[in-house]
Amino acid sequence: MGLLAGCFLGFAVWFLLRYIATSFYTVDQSERAVKTVFGRAVRVGSSTTLDDPISESLKGDERERYACPQVQVIPPGGPYFKWPWERIHKVSVATETLNMAYDPDSPSANQHNTVLEAVTKDQLNTGLTGQIRFRVCDRNLYAYLFGVANPLAHVMGYFVSVLRERIATFEAPATGAAAGGSTEATAVQGVSINDLRKNLRDLNDHMDQECRCSAARYGIVLEASLITGIDPPPEVESALAAINTAYNQVSSDISLAQAAADQRIVQSKRAVEVETLKAEAEVQPLLRLAEQLSTLKQAGGQVLTAYIRNVRLALFRQASQSIVEVKP
Repeated sequence: MGLLAGCFLGFAVWFLLRYIATSFYTVDQSERAVKTVFGRAVRVGSSTTLDDPISESLKGDERERYACPQVQVIPPGGPYFKWPWERIHKVSVATETLNMAYDPDSPSANQHNTVLEAVTKDQLNTGLTGQIRFRVCDRNLYAYLFGVANPLAHVMGYFVSVLRERIATFEAPATGAAAGGSTEATAVQGVSINDLRKNLRDLNDHMDQECRCSAARYGIVLEASLITGIDPPPEVESALAAINTAYNQVSSDISLAQAAADQRIVQSKRAVEVETLKAEAEVQPLLRLAEQLSTLKQAGGQVLTAYIRNVRLALFRQASQSIVEVKP
């Protein structure tokens, strides 16, 4: 009996140390946790991610494929308790930054995860450099933990496919100069690499918009894509530089010509204004004189005769010589 009691006591101590003492856990401030019971995640009733606004960006056929159940998320804090048949899955929800050329499945891909290659609409193989910021979506932890084996690989693959499709079909928006300018001056805008470089912000905004559905698909939120460099192939880099130099020279000449034309137009307007003011200055005394003569005429014929006589006397006073007609 003593041996049996000792074995039982030893088993009880081992069980307490093995399962009970280790059943308490905590969740850090930058973490979220999900509990599974016999391998099944604890869910929130029958709700799915289709009931959450993160699924609004999904298309019609995608809503059925990416309908994930909503699970109970354990917030930061503790200590919490779990039974031996329960398991806790912790994930970090802190924002992380990755090179957009990063391939989780192949460290040697994309020039050792440094440069992402893409083909433009004019068949140029360009190298893209930049970063993406992402974080785990705590509103769709089921997709991140249980939906796919490697959610980061799926997200990077989705991001790269969307980016390459955009690069291959990208066309710069027409500007006023391009729409109304000469064909020779704006021909360089047809070079896709130039268009991409000039519209990096639009390209980044498009990627942010297209990747909004990643939270509903894989449980990862792509917060921002920062494409910083688009480099042409080495064999066309010198030709592209020459094209850009010629385009800049033509643009400079056009700007100078437009500035000179604008200056001449302003000078012409000012000259017209000056001549108009001079003409008005000459007309005003005549108009005033006409008004005075009309007033004198209304006062009577003798008044007008006296006025004319006074004007003649003033003229005679100013003249050094006068010729008077003598009637025979």
